[in-house]
Amino acid sequence: MNLSIIIVSFNVREQLRKNLESIFNSNVNFGFEVFVVDNNSVDKSVEMIKKYFPQVRLIENKNNLGFAKANNQILKLIKNKYALLLNPDMKLKNDTLQNIYNWMENNKQVSIAGIKLLGKDGKIIKHVRRFPKFFDQLAIILKIPHIFPQILNKYILNKFNYTKECQVDSIRGGFFMMNLKNLQKLQKVSVLKNLDNTLPFLDERYFIWFEEVDFCKQVYVAGGEVWYTPVAECIDYVGQSFNQVDRKVKQNYFKDSQLKYFKKWHSIWQYFVLKIAWVLGKIITNVLEVFHVKGKGKT
Repeated sequence: MNLSIIIVSFNVREQLRKNLESIFNSNVNFGFEVFVVDNNSVDKSVEMIKKYFPQVRLIENKNNLGFAKANNQILKLIKNKYALLLNPDMKLKNDTLQNIYNWMENNKQVSIAGIKLLGKDGKIIKHVRRFPKFFDQLAIILKIPHIFPQILNKYILNKFNYTKECQVDSIRGGFFMMNLKNLQKLQKVSVLKNLDNTLPFLDERYFIWFEEVDFCKQVYVAGGEVWYTPVAECIDYVGQSFNQVDRKVKQNYFKDSQLKYFKKWHSIWQYFVLKIAWVLGKIITNVLEVFHVKGKGKT
């Protein structure tokens, strides 16, 4: 086997079925295996997998362990050259796996790679980001992008050219190609430098949100490379699992992960200022909801 594909799923049976169909319909000249970690779905996702995809290696969790911990369940088991963390609401094209595999084989220095993601309307999903900084995250908390969306242009790389490959800070965790041999080398570097790294695993302090950004940051500080390449494409139906979660719960997940990220990577004063800002941010959110104000920009 050359590639292990890891899918963490929660109550998205139909999207998962289409996802698995696209994987097994792929045209490839290398061996791969597919793991699905089900985080206690109640929509009969498990039964669907057992009936239609018996070749899938299924892990049935009794609780929702979140994204990082569920992926780590498999990352701690596999010994292959590459791993692909793949969201269940992704639909691969016939040549997606072969194209990214070939690219990784020709770019041995790359530790993490992301590809061109397309919405169901065929438009490019802008997912490459700079590492979060204090002022852009403060703006998000205080809902400033609702009025001045351009304030986040540098953070979300609004003018990023998705037709060209280049080294980047971070990419979307929905299609997260990992060179495991490189990551194991970076783990040794991290130990020597006494870095707060969990490589080659995700940091389980994050339940959802920021875990892939944190992982890219770990790679960066250890001297590794994260790249975006348009050589392969995938359809991204964006957040089908997360759409089932209440807005206030989502906001709490985001808050929790954002603060953990800043406590880990930034000055302690920035962490405390953001923590205090969330009190005001929640008030602003409530006011915006009362007046039915919707944001103009994406974060």
